[in-house]
Amino acid sequence: MLNQAKTPLLDALRECANSNHAPFYTPGHKRGQGISQLLADCFGSSVFEADLPELPQLDNLFAPQGVIQEAQQLAAAAFGAEHTWFLVNGSTCGVAAAILATCGTGDKIILPRNVHSSAIAGLILSGAIPVFVNPAYDPVLDIAHSITPEGVEVALKQHPGAKAVMMVYPTYYGVCGDVEAIANLAHNDNIPLLVDEAHGAHFAFHPDLPTPALAAKADLSVQSSHKVLGAMTQASMLHVQGDLIDIDSVSKSLQLLQSTSPSYLLLASLDAARQQMALHGKHLMSRTLQLADIARNRIRNISGLSVLEIPPYQAGWGGSGFVALDQTRLTVTVSGLELTGFAADEILVEHGVIAELPSLQHLTFIISLGNTEADIEKLVQAFTTLAQDYRQKSLTFKKPMQDNFFSKLAYSIQISPREAFYALNETVPIAETCDRISAELICPYPPGIPVLMPGELITLEAIEYLQQIQATGGFISGCADTTLKTLKVVKS
Repeated sequence: MLNQAKTPLLDALRECANSNHAPFYTPGHKRGQGISQLLADCFGSSVFEADLPELPQLDNLFAPQGVIQEAQQLAAAAFGAEHTWFLVNGSTCGVAAAILATCGTGDKIILPRNVHSSAIAGLILSGAIPVFVNPAYDPVLDIAHSITPEGVEVALKQHPGAKAVMMVYPTYYGVCGDVEAIANLAHNDNIPLLVDEAHGAHFAFHPDLPTPALAAKADLSVQSSHKVLGAMTQASMLHVQGDLIDIDSVSKSLQLLQSTSPSYLLLASLDAARQQMALHGKHLMSRTLQLADIARNRIRNISGLSVLEIPPYQAGWGGSGFVALDQTRLTVTVSGLELTGFAADEILVEHGVIAELPSLQHLTFIISLGNTEADIEKLVQAFTTLAQDYRQKSLTFKKPMQDNFFSKLAYSIQISPREAFYALNETVPIAETCDRISAELICPYPPGIPVLMPGELITLEAIEYLQQIQATGGFISGCADTTLKTLKVVKS
């Protein structure tokens, strides 16, 4: 049995950082000796002593046989996988690698339309053809949830040669779909279920959290350890189980997408975060859930505010697109104050509270093992002040259009994302782009869900949605013209 108290990679890095030797290898700052004094004053010098390359005793990320291999084996056991890879390019590279490892040029993959932009990058790199399934949709809150087993079943029947199914679990709002039912459908066709579980790395460590994707029969899961656990930003993991995923293909795909100079600070943080959760995860998650409950119970009682809850019955809330909710994810609806989420976000920032995700009607907050009672008190007090002092009195206030337009978007893939990405393009005034093929990947960020992608027909709904996001204070990424006056389209 593996000893989860061990941190083999972290220990090896510490030993190398503390050794007395003359460094004639990268990086150029030579264990901090050549670092800018500004950086040293800001962060101290010890962190740079551990900023080391792939020294023999530190193993090799792409062909691990030593401490990285041992650390990944410990992580696989802790998270319920058969094989685990450490990622230093975030879940972005893991999601793209999952598609590259399972789909080639012209292959079809079934996935939700509200998928993260990293999946679109995977489509462009692989040449795969997306078969989009609309997510279940809450018309009251204007929030898109998960895809449903019914939607996946229809897609599988219409596209019998599909090579894989991908789903997002949980969504940015913490909503979880029916992974096991969708996994069973995929397995009936002998294809794998790939899960973007970027926001669910903590699920394995407390019974009151949603079921981890692997425990629900998924074949591959990508988790952002840095988003909800104690790893450093960009540090993530890719987990695999079963025989529907070729291990060698995953390794080769990651070699294409990851840096050949991986940061050992990130890798060591993954090792330490795994050990922390394996030994203390249940206690840490119990405390996190308690803090989240306090925040939820107090904020729901503030006039003009409401919080996203588990629906009392599923039939009225998108069916099985909402079967569980990560209670550590807090989504507060502020439209009852006649404010947009973007306006409310600016006000909260002035009061020392910063949300993870502002959107048209909502603000979403990640409550994790790093939050404190003082954080929760500050959050509640900021919302109390918001409701008392900033409620809009204008009778001309107009409720924002739907926050997630994916439920009724009449999207149409005209050519593959890869073909569109490499096609000749031209810049056209945005008013003249309807019914043209997009050459750009355009999405509000966060959450990084594309509104337009290469190969997709541009619609009036998509244009209006982007313009409203921009007008109400949102940030649009991916477009060459950040003013949104023009778009790049495939040349006729």
